[in-house]
Amino acid sequence: MKSAGQGVNASGPLRGVRVVEFAGIGPGPLCGMLLADMGAQVLRLERLGAHDVGIERPLAFDLAQRGKRTLRLDLKTAPGLTAARALVRQADALIEGFRPGTLERLGLGPQDCLQDNPRLAYGRVTGWGQQGPLAQVAGHDLNYIALTGALDAIGRSGQPPTPPLNLLGDYAGGSLLLAMGLLAAILHARTSGQGQVVDAAMIDGVGALMAPLHGMQMAGQHAGPRGTNVLDSGAPYYEVYACADGAWLSVAPIEKRFRAVLIERLRGAGAAVDGLPDFDDRARWPELRARLAAIFASQPRAHWCAHLEGSDACVAPVLDVRTAADHPHHAARGSFVQVDGVTQPAPAPRFSVTPNGVPSGPGQGGDARDWALAWGVAPEILSTLN
Repeated sequence: MKSAGQGVNASGPLRGVRVVEFAGIGPGPLCGMLLADMGAQVLRLERLGAHDVGIERPLAFDLAQRGKRTLRLDLKTAPGLTAARALVRQADALIEGFRPGTLERLGLGPQDCLQDNPRLAYGRVTGWGQQGPLAQVAGHDLNYIALTGALDAIGRSGQPPTPPLNLLGDYAGGSLLLAMGLLAAILHARTSGQGQVVDAAMIDGVGALMAPLHGMQMAGQHAGPRGTNVLDSGAPYYEVYACADGAWLSVAPIEKRFRAVLIERLRGAGAAVDGLPDFDDRARWPELRARLAAIFASQPRAHWCAHLEGSDACVAPVLDVRTAADHPHHAARGSFVQVDGVTQPAPAPRFSVTPNGVPSGPGQGGDARDWALAWGVAPEILSTLN
């Protein structure tokens, strides 16, 4: 595991890219973190005073703020607005996640900012989007994935839909969609000189992620109710099983050749696998599930990992966030880093020519005014701020 104290990732492929992030919650900050992890200078504009961010945590553990620098200002004052517009004028991209119209009322909407900086990639991330009947309505990840059909598809048969944390709406459908859109807009601006608005709505992002499932449904491959299909816990060969010590094991040999490896490995581990039902016989799935459950419940997880993990049986232990970093595979890859004593996922993806560095911890990146000055913001503008 790599360790770092204070530092800034200046070696990634986005080195030299300047991003202004208006402080918010959920997908905007994580998008900024992803860009900072890849070497962008992300300067976060934080409002003065306390404000409700939903789930409070100490700054050291607000990992979406790593690698950034923060400037606190009041956008409702002339000095604050002047400083914000000066920074946006020098930026390649902007991130904001407020309700539609909020920054327009402050004089920082797309029309104002693109007039100041015609090459700007103006990124907006919301749940419902910038237009539509729900555009001004409050909501959270769970609401957005509910409207797309994704939430209805997640869960076990006969049970209510299961909230998948806020990974699907906020982060996959929001942060990643916005990051991809901003990078595309930056490339376009560099070849054309023309900036634009990137409207990253979580309902659109989750909808795009659902495209393969829509195709499977149309083809009749995922046509049953929730929890009865191959990928949603319906198939006994795509399931998690409890072991004798109460630990869990993920088992996912979808392909026939991998199922054969599973059976062979189970037999070698002393399991009674003769007479198991045909994996493709849906009518016997309950029987197969019961047989496999009994097998895995007969020994502790370490026994099964010793015989199955590292093979094409498609088996892996279900680790919690506290123990995941200790797995030998993560250790070998350096998948986790320790920054200021806090263990966290390392920057991703990985690059062969412009490798990512170890990010600075939240609030440890240095003075934001130094970046502002380096960007070309006049010292007298910064001197008016607290």
